[in-house]
Parts: sequence; structure tokens; C-alpha cells
Amino acid sequence: MDNWSFQSPLVRLQQRAFLLAEIRRFFAQREVLEVQTPVISSAANCDRHIEVFSTSAIHPERDKAFLRTSPEFFHKRLLASGSGDIYEIAPVFRREENTSLHNPEFTLLEWYRLDFDMEQLMAEVQALFHMLAGHFNLVVKDTRSISYQDLFVQHADFDPFHISDEELQTYCNTHGYQGALLSRSEALDFIFGVIIQPKLAEVDGLMVYHFPVEQAALAQVNPDLPKSCLRFEFLFRGIELANGYQELQDAELQRQRFEDDVSWRNSHQKDTHPLDNHLLSALKSGLPACSGVAVGIDRLLMCLVGAEDIKNVLGFHALNS
Repeated sequence: MDNWSFQSPLVRLQQRAFLLAEIRRFFAQREVLEVQTPVISSAANCDRHIEVFSTSAIHPERDKAFLRTSPEFFHKRLLASGSGDIYEIAPVFRREENTSLHNPEFTLLEWYRLDFDMEQLMAEVQALFHMLAGHFNLVVKDTRSISYQDLFVQHADFDPFHISDEELQTYCNTHGYQGALLSRSEALDFIFGVIIQPKLAEVDGLMVYHFPVEQAALAQVNPDLPKSCLRFEFLFRGIELANGYQELQDAELQRQRFEDDVSWRNSHQKDTHPLDNHLLSALKSGLPACSGVAVGIDRLLMCLVGAEDIKNVLGFHALNS
């Protein structure tokens, strides 16, 4: 079938333009600076579960370059350079993602606030969401917050911070998992995605905070509960829209996390890529205290207009691009 044309109602173009204009107005009112950072880099994300696109080298001493999976590393270099509060509406790319909620190319809204702790940024995410919902005439019954620990107790009947790896594996097998042995983080992700998220389909807004420290990525450890970290996600009717951190400022700890990720990728026969030493140098020079968050624009638009598939708000997507 010939699908050369825009595969969504053309009103989606107007809705996206309106959404972006309202986001820019929101940040202009708060005096947050809009920035534009490179799409292609000589370093790459080494996250265990994110695959990157590679292309021809842009640096004479490297044999490849990479399409960004997030503008985060450049943003932190800006913050360490003294930029102040910043945001970007950024096209990003992740390989091997093509589902009703994923497209290999998508748009992130990412922003960073100096001297914000996690709770302050969570409140700002909710403020943005409620403002946009109002403009799109989306009725939001309620939004609430819950810790990751309490979420598991309520919906999976166990405490994720007081269960053994063996018990976690048994739980996953009992609930349909049939693959290889899972790490602790993988088991918790399986339970979160397969068992818990479907139970949240009627919840109009849920802020989940204090994720396991194994899933900290670039977040600080929670000083009050060291088994957890200062990370949160915002979900709308079970769909993840935002992922935020109270940002890690320790360069050596961040390097260790990156190296652990590279080691894990090697042991699982996954591609590995050069670490972003520019980011590590920026952290070493002094990243100011800040919190940051990324919001998927395409998923957000899906929720605001009631679309059931990300292709319905993209029009041009992986299958007709």
C-alpha cells in the first residue's frame, strides 16, 4: 500500500504547534532559557537498555559518531559552563524501538532547574501537565504521588527493597516470564511494566518517586533510604511521560556507573561505545546543584488528544519515512 502521505489527521500538525507554543510560553514565564544542542556526537549513551544509531565519524580520532538518545550530556556541559536554567525541545533517536508507544525518532522536552530538589521539580512537571491538559480540554480526575516502595506493596504485594534476588526471579516466572535469569533491576522493571503499569490505566496522573538505587543512572542516592535514589517518573493512565532526577554531581561515581554499564553490555554481547569524557570533565569542574527531567512530547500529545498509537500523532514515522 502506498503511504507516502501524512498518515494522521492534519489537525495533528496544528495541535503539535499549539503544544510547543504553550510549552515555550510556560518556560518563558519562568525565565528558563531555550537552547539548541548537537544531534550528533563522538560519544554515546552507554545505558544498558538503550541502543544508539551510529554514523560516520565527525572527529578525526574516532571511527564513528552517534545520534543522541537525549540532550542530557550537552545540557550538563552547559550547566557547568554557567548557563543557568535551560530547556530544549529536542529530536532524539533510539534504535530498535517501534511500538504503539515508541518510534526510533521522537521528540523530548528536557529541562534543568538550578537549586531545585526532586520535590520541586516534580511539582513543576505537574504544573506543566495540568496547564496543558486545561488547554486541550482534557479532564484530569486526579493526580497523586506515591513512592516506588509503596507502589509495589500496593500492587505487587511485596516490598522491592526487602526481597531477595531469588524471590524476585520466582515472582517473575510465576507471572509469565520465561527468559534467561534476570538481574535485580531487570526483574523489577519486568514487574513494573507487566504487573503494575496495567493496573494504573484509570489513574489520570501518578508521580512515582524514589526508584531503586540500581536504576539511578544519573541521579543521586537517596540519603534517607540508600537502597533508593532521587529519581521520579510521571505516568498518565499507565503511560510513562516523564523521567526526572535530582542530578548526580560526583564525577567519579558517575564514571563508575558508566563503566559498570559498559561491563554489563560487554557481558551481554551488546555494542559498547566511547564514554563521554566531556561530560565527566564538566562534572569534575563543578555541576551546580540541580534537578532535570525529560518528557516525551509525542506521548504527551497522544494523551492530550486521546490517540491510542504514537503513529497517530506523528504522521511520518518509522514505517513510512
